Amino acid sequence: MRLILAATLSALLAACASSPVPDPSLSSGSVLSQVPPAIAAELVKIGRVVAPPPTAALYAPLQQREPYAGVRVERDARYGADAQRNLLDVFTPAAPGAARPVLVFVHGGAFMGGNKRTGDSPFYDNILVWAVNNGMVGVNMTYRLAPQHAWPAAQEDIAAVLRWVRANIAARGGDPSRIYLMGHSAGAAHVAQYVGHPRFHVAPGGGIAGAIMVSGLFDPSTAEANAPLQAYFGKDPSVYEARSALPGMVASRLPMLFAYAELDPSDFHRQASQANAALCEAKRCAPMLLLQGHSHMSEVYSINTADHALTDAIRAFVR
Repeated sequence: MRLILAATLSALLAACASSPVPDPSLSSGSVLSQVPPAIAAELVKIGRVVAPPPTAALYAPLQQREPYAGVRVERDARYGADAQRNLLDVFTPAAPGAARPVLVFVHGGAFMGGNKRTGDSPFYDNILVWAVNNGMVGVNMTYRLAPQHAWPAAQEDIAAVLRWVRANIAARGGDPSRIYLMGHSAGAAHVAQYVGHPRFHVAPGGGIAGAIMVSGLFDPSTAEANAPLQAYFGKDPSVYEARSALPGMVASRLPMLFAYAELDPSDFHRQASQANAALCEAKRCAPMLLLQGHSHMSEVYSINTADHALTDAIRAFVR
């Protein structure tokens, strides 16, 4: 497996060798594992699958629990008509100060599930606590799900959240001119769709300062056909090419940061390679990080722990 991953990474680096990245402090490549050895061994046992419950059990003991010191939490603000799904949380510093950049996180869940938080889980509060502790304001959104709400419902919801943030975040200490949109898994696919299809943009260029996509699917026409993909993008593959995010991402001038995990299912590796090749061919290479030792879920469950493999890059990208 490591030989295959090494070959994939070599191809990615070769494709980007002649094209600059948006931030000179960031470059594509393999990020050495910071996963604690005992957890790393368990992740290898779990394997290259999407496994939230067992992975959450490994990382929950490492996370802070509410109340979070120095953080003010606002839960379930309404941003749209759906009373169950059009909700967001805002995390701000307890002490007021200068306006901060805003990190908006879009959770995953295979297009058909997921939430910004379930019960008293530390996930995905962990991402917003990290954001506040690193000079940002954090926003967690949830959105309508397939199959009841197929493409482009999530992009419409992202647009609605961005309109809410642009109108309301200044009063909460955020800078509406510096909004960074981050998605994981299906959330990364939704962020890519928002970036790649200007019809959803709330302002020229998308109304955001940058996009961060972690283990995403960017082109449904080349992605592995499965029930979740079909539930969101439709069962007719003839529409997939038109719904690909890649042409619009290539045309966009928006700064982008990509990451994926060593233990991701292979489709995420293929999609990362395809996105990288398309962007670099257009002289639009963006940082593309392979997180060694991590799995599909551990890469985000580890945020706000001693593991900085992904967050160092996010902090550099935002700053």
